[in-house]
Amino acid sequence: MAKKGLGTTYPNPMVGAVIVREGKVIGEGWHQKAGGAHAEVNAINSVKDKSLLKEATIYVSLEPCNHFGKTPPCSNLILENKIPKVVIGCVDPFDKVSGKGIEKLKKNGCEVTVGVLEGECKDLNKRFFRYHILKRPYVILKWAETKDGFMDMERKVANENHAKPNWITNSYSRQLVHKWRTEEQAIMVGTNTVLNDNPKLNVRSWFGKNPIRIVIDRSLRIPQNYNVFDGRVKTIVITENLETFNRSNLIFEKIDFSRNVESQICEVLYRYEIQSVIIEGGAQLLESFLKLHLWDEARVFVGSLTFSKGVKAPIIKGSESCSKKIQSDVLKVITNNNC
Repeated sequence: MAKKGLGTTYPNPMVGAVIVREGKVIGEGWHQKAGGAHAEVNAINSVKDKSLLKEATIYVSLEPCNHFGKTPPCSNLILENKIPKVVIGCVDPFDKVSGKGIEKLKKNGCEVTVGVLEGECKDLNKRFFRYHILKRPYVILKWAETKDGFMDMERKVANENHAKPNWITNSYSRQLVHKWRTEEQAIMVGTNTVLNDNPKLNVRSWFGKNPIRIVIDRSLRIPQNYNVFDGRVKTIVITENLETFNRSNLIFEKIDFSRNVESQICEVLYRYEIQSVIIEGGAQLLESFLKLHLWDEARVFVGSLTFSKGVKAPIIKGSESCSKKIQSDVLKVITNNNC
């Protein structure tokens, strides 16, 4: 149930709730979008005969909230409906909740069980947990490489009319990337990637919300007529030069490029409440996050082409959690063992 909210609940977590009485499901719900009803509310509202709740158990993937935000506390609603048993997947790491919802339910007579399928529930909200515990977004590295280990040809770009990507993967792999973009909060690229490819960094081959565009442009070398400055998608440009001004959907953030650049980038994203980011290149940006172990998973496509020479793909170390064929391509998912 909770997984249905992937990509739509930011900055809130994904949460699912199921209500059971005498071995039968009588209600279910999930959190669909930030500002909307929480999973527990939707589940309780789905029960036609509310008198049955006094004899039911509610199963929730994440601890019910105990504070007033955009909606009232779910712990209050559970108590108001006199649900006697609550089964919780894992504790909420958000400091306004973190154990307080569980404590309130117990103090008011609920039988509370915590930690059922805890690992799976934490993995479901790995972005939310990473953001609140490590104070940085969940970092996904993504690139495509040829059979002989190159991610691009050697090339120089004169203007935007000649800037376009050298495709390594097939159309099905590229469609999957657009699906991923709807699931994550932001997408990040470096200066050379924009100059070489003039990407839009939006969602075109899938249905869903465009991610926030993060562009690293230290010296503001990217021409203003490039796609990333079209104003159609919220874009944050990280630079050391603030000679320009913010305008609609375009924000410039200054950092010190002489020290801890990657950590400063993560600090900017944290300040904007960005819980997840896909880094799509280029090689220098990917390598810098790899070197510092400042990543959580990598999604690497290996295509059927060979370039013989060009920009070498990064060398990555980690645990390969998944490998599958997408027609002529191979997708490998690698997790960071040092995170």
